[in-house]
Amino acid sequence: MKPLVSIIMGSTSDLPVMKKAADFLESMEIPFEMLALSAHRTPHEVEEFATNAASRGVKVIIAAAGMAAALPGVIAALTQLPVIGVPLSATLEGKDALLSIVQMPPGIPVATVTINGGMNAAVLAVRMLSLCDADIAARQDLYRTSLREKIVKANAELAEIKYRFKTN
Repeated sequence: MKPLVSIIMGSTSDLPVMKKAADFLESMEIPFEMLALSAHRTPHEVEEFATNAASRGVKVIIAAAGMAAALPGVIAALTQLPVIGVPLSATLEGKDALLSIVQMPPGIPVATVTINGGMNAAVLAVRMLSLCDADIAARQDLYRTSLREKIVKANAELAEIKYRFKTN
């Protein structure tokens, strides 16, 4: 089994956020890999990973980074694959990482999700993959339907709560 998605993080201290991405990919039956790579501490390994990812069958890269948050941008500069950046709340409540990831120069885009948004990064990766794979698209549609069903159920439960001045 070859990975379709790579989840990259600067260190294993980022795992609590990126586990949500892994859990979602697992639930969607998407093959993925998880690696710790640092733009600053292992730049040669980052370059090797990014330049070889497509030839290994990877279709989307999710890269998490905090503070200076260079990892997603460095990877995007080295590959034609789509890169989804996950800013991590390490300092300044993650705002420094968010700004570092979204402020990419023209021609080197990094799609960016919310601070600590590992799960949304995985959802976006699945949406990208579903463009070319009917089976993945079907699983994505089921997931979207389940989101709707949760809200419908929540509204039914709210309707049962009684207050004297509640109108619904």
